[in-house]
Amino acid sequence: MLTLDKIYHAAFVLKNVVRKTDLIHAPNIKEGSNIYLKTENLQVTGSFKVRGSYYKISQLTEEEKANGVIACSAGNHAQGVALAAATENIESLICIPDLAPISKIEATRKYGAQVELVNGVYDDAYNRACEIKEERNMTFIHPFDDVDVIAGQGTIGLEILEQLDSVDAVVVPIGGGGLISGVAYAIKTLKPQCKIYGVQAEGAPCMYKSIESQKQITLGSASTFADGIAVKKPGELTFDICCGYVDEIVTVTDDEIAAAILMLMEKQKLVSEGAGAVSVAAVMFDKIKTQGKNTVCIVSGGNIDVNILSRVITRGLVTSGRLSDLTLELIDKPGQLEGVAKTISQKGGNVIAVHHDKAEPNMAINACLLKMTMETRNFEHIEEIKNSLSANGFRLAPSPSDYCIRTV
Repeated sequence: MLTLDKIYHAAFVLKNVVRKTDLIHAPNIKEGSNIYLKTENLQVTGSFKVRGSYYKISQLTEEEKANGVIACSAGNHAQGVALAAATENIESLICIPDLAPISKIEATRKYGAQVELVNGVYDDAYNRACEIKEERNMTFIHPFDDVDVIAGQGTIGLEILEQLDSVDAVVVPIGGGGLISGVAYAIKTLKPQCKIYGVQAEGAPCMYKSIESQKQITLGSASTFADGIAVKKPGELTFDICCGYVDEIVTVTDDEIAAAILMLMEKQKLVSEGAGAVSVAAVMFDKIKTQGKNTVCIVSGGNIDVNILSRVITRGLVTSGRLSDLTLELIDKPGQLEGVAKTISQKGGNVIAVHHDKAEPNMAINACLLKMTMETRNFEHIEEIKNSLSANGFRLAPSPSDYCIRTV
């Protein structure tokens, strides 16, 4: 059973292994709210996962260590297991979904683990790991549904209470539920009045749906670029703990996650992966009411695939109203482009791309479409520019979006 003593013991075991990550005051995240960031993205291996995996491996018998360990992971748990196993001179094999970022796969190999790529998501990797466990008599290190793993993650809760005694709420990312289970148990046991909020990706809401249904739910699919929380089914232990210790679970979209990654990078100078940024996204987009509260958002990991970072930034700019498209219907004559550009410039917009289209079949012969991409401050600024263009006689073409933002 999970106990507070076990979490304290985990903290003792881990004190010379993991970093006591900083709690950073972040007033720019949400106006009117007192937000702090628990920076587990700066943890050893770039994620909180090393806490649970290391503590679990430290509790194995000598016979279990001799047989080696096996795990399944989208990447972060894999690195934690690989590092812990290498430190203890134990053989490790990790099953990783083939959609996991290459950077996480290669980092796992560099820590000394063998890697087997499995077609699908986390749950498919889990099934394969279970097969190998039976074949080779290895010890399975579960990424979330294990008391020792949960206790290791719970050390974050102890650190938060030590770093901010006046904490009113803690916002925690959820995949299978190991992190929030440990944090919620530790904090609720020591400070029951503190609220614990969980956040999942809208495309992978397994715990959200399970709590809503009051039973474990297995999703048909888990679709989100936040690969670290792309889980179809929560754990049995984690589901029970969340039922008893978590106040509310909310979901955020991939667009909102991208905006949170951009916010963390731009305002806080922190790199977060999708799974790590969901807690901040929930606060930014008012999924959780934080006004007047000392609220801690756990940024659970920073191992984002650099190959998708530019796309994430672009999506974050669009979602925040910082990048937008406008399409105007013009008479094809000299001076039109100059007039449009001048109007946008006077309102503080910055045109970064222009496309002149005469081929639209539904237009008049002497007409054209002017498609422009511009940098703006926010959605209110976009609306201000649109109104100014209309006032100057330019006609905005119909758009499927209220703000004419592009789909990326």
